[in-house]
Amino acid sequence: MTIPTEPIGSIPRPPRLIEAIAAAGNHADPALDPLYEDAIRDTIARFEATGSPVITDGEQRKYHNFWTYCVDGLANTAPDGFRIPFAAGHVRHMPRLTSGPFRYKLSADRFLDVAQRYAHVPVKQAVISPSALSLMYPAQGIPGYTREEFIDDLLREHEMEVRACLRKGAHKVQIDFTEGRLAIKLDPTGHLLNSFIDLNNLALSRFSAEDRRRIGVHTCPGGDRDSTHSSDVDYAELLPSLFELRAGNFYVALAGERDPARVLKIIRKHAKPDQRIFVGVVAPIDPGIETAEQVRDRILQAAEYIPVEQLGTTDDCGFSPFSDDTSTSRDTAFAKIRSRVLGTQLAADKIAGR
Repeated sequence: MTIPTEPIGSIPRPPRLIEAIAAAGNHADPALDPLYEDAIRDTIARFEATGSPVITDGEQRKYHNFWTYCVDGLANTAPDGFRIPFAAGHVRHMPRLTSGPFRYKLSADRFLDVAQRYAHVPVKQAVISPSALSLMYPAQGIPGYTREEFIDDLLREHEMEVRACLRKGAHKVQIDFTEGRLAIKLDPTGHLLNSFIDLNNLALSRFSAEDRRRIGVHTCPGGDRDSTHSSDVDYAELLPSLFELRAGNFYVALAGERDPARVLKIIRKHAKPDQRIFVGVVAPIDPGIETAEQVRDRILQAAEYIPVEQLGTTDDCGFSPFSDDTSTSRDTAFAKIRSRVLGTQLAADKIAGR
């Protein structure tokens, strides 16, 4: 009896790297390359030491964040785009597209290339969703470049990125969809969420059923400086639509929920038989380190609602989705991951009667 367990993505960057980037004033300065390489090498070594059977590169080179890594530095953008307000009071900004065409400046398969040089276990790769990047197109439109043209370009760029990651052997390609829950907060009618689901399904429909078994979708209420952007939104408003996405895997933040049993009941009702559900069993924004026994008990509870053959475990979110977030230490992140791995094995043993 085994229960698969995977991380979400980001690990806090080494303070030395954060300080060097701040001093350089440019995260793309070639002089920083040795520091990036050291951070990736160290992250992978520490990840593997936790026993995690699947790892990431910790998103060490995703500057400035998990959301805009592929468009940072594009000449046809302005910094005054979509605002992401967090409960702690701070705000993150997306770039705004100022002219067409839309193209990625960087594709995530380049991160995978580097990680696979050092890894001894399978590596998964997170990519940003088309729906998140769709927020770059301004409401007033762009003269000479219609929204329809933008969407065509966006879907093509996303497809190329995902295909490259699959072709290069990513264990899974995880589509980050943290804006799903936020969409309900921005538009309680559900129209915005439905448009996001439709757009992401247009992208997913470009892949075969076999490909989609290696593609997953991650949802959470955000995590930055120990704060969220949409944890006050009822999961019941999101999850029924979420499981309409044509992906084979879902990574659902759960450890930080006040009433996980209620969320599990919703999952049981709406998840499809061919979908694997990875439930969050450690909470990155909680400074406390979960014990393996706490993780085990969370998994055993989840197994009461989700068939074991469809169950997996994960972290609620990345540990540092925004690159300058130092609210969680690297030591804490890896300790939590170790608890996830050990707790998952304890739960599998318990279910198997060992």
